[in-house]
Amino acid sequence: MAASHKWFVIVNPVAGDGRGLDDFPEISKLLREEGIDYEPLFTEHKYHATELTVSAVKQGFRHIIVVGGDGTLHEVVNGLFIQQEVDPKEVLLAVIAVGTGNDWVRTVGIPERHRDAIRAIKEENRFLQDVGVVSYEEAHYRQSRYMANVAGAGFDAVVARHVSHLKQKKRFRRWSYTWCLLRSFFGYKSTGVKVWVDDRRVYNDLLLSIAIGICKYNGGGVQQLPEAVADDGLLDISLIRPIHFWHIIFRFHYLFNGGIYRIRHVIRERGSHIRIESSPEIPLEIDGELLGHTPLEFSVLPRAISIVVTKEFLERRGQAMSNE
Repeated sequence: MAASHKWFVIVNPVAGDGRGLDDFPEISKLLREEGIDYEPLFTEHKYHATELTVSAVKQGFRHIIVVGGDGTLHEVVNGLFIQQEVDPKEVLLAVIAVGTGNDWVRTVGIPERHRDAIRAIKEENRFLQDVGVVSYEEAHYRQSRYMANVAGAGFDAVVARHVSHLKQKKRFRRWSYTWCLLRSFFGYKSTGVKVWVDDRRVYNDLLLSIAIGICKYNGGGVQQLPEAVADDGLLDISLIRPIHFWHIIFRFHYLFNGGIYRIRHVIRERGSHIRIESSPEIPLEIDGELLGHTPLEFSVLPRAISIVVTKEFLERRGQAMSNE
């Protein structure tokens, strides 16, 4: 079978504390049962998924499956924009989630159950999703990355740093994000931040944290951007002002049930271009990956990548658009 009709499978063996490696025999069996022709390769180091993506597209592959988590997907999406062979949206991208957070799949409705995810791949229901472009400072140079899900600055990035440390120590569990969030809260001081949305200054005060994204979830199910729509050509923003610990304890459930804007310390904005400055600098994470610091700029590429979703997700999105 020609490479353009064959799936290139990028497997992150260390995703999900080793789930990538442990689950792949079952995933491989299910792919064969569904008659999906594929060629697998395992990542061997950080950013290897980006290199494999560039190589796969150059070889003629136009279908890629990510067996990994949000970090692996982040690397693959960046590989799609680094390669120069085709428009990124000409490559169909699918995810079989084996990570610790698996936040991206929550928004687009991909089941975490492998059999169901592979059935969606077999059906090839396509959806064009927006992609964010993030410019940041690192090692005294301006750099940029592509974002598939959500970025965070300030407190959010500090939590991501603690999560990353636990993952490296192989001590991350499902409740670990909540533990990292509470632990980080007492050691982080709010910072003076200025935020512009589409050239309009919307904030100039002390800020605890900020989330900017294409999709709804990060941190293993936290809905920081519950109103985000993945193909509306806009970035959703949640600005979290300094908040007392007791306000978090009694409103903690709002972080998971979509009610975050019911917390009066959280401000919602939306736009196509965001600029953030702070004094002192605050750290940045993109799709859970720690990267640089302020000043930051965000823009959006509308409907820039083609992804596999479920038929039910397409039906819900179509219904939502008809009601707009």
